[in-house]
Amino acid sequence: MRLCAWYLYGEKHRGYALNPVANFHLQNGSVLWRINWMGDTSPRGLGASCGMMVNYRYFLEETASNSALYLGSKQVRASQQVLALVSQFQQNSKL
Repeated sequence: MRLCAWYLYGEKHRGYALNPVANFHLQNGSVLWRINWMGDTSPRGLGASCGMMVNYRYFLEETASNSALYLGSKQVRASQQVLALVSQFQQNSKL
């Protein structure tokens, strides 16, 4: 889950999220909200994402500012759960 959080939050292509689905939602003003272990146990889900599923949350009053922040400054808004996983990854990673 830590690696997944880092992939979605920290891995970038030209400053934007490497994952195309993450990039889509973040451009539209969402917050990287939650990573769910074994959230998709279908054969496709297991093969594509080891069964992990991600939730993006849209706070309607914040979508415009979140989108502008991401598109202008390339900053990803994320929940405490995701940020905690990112922090754990950074502390334990040798990358």
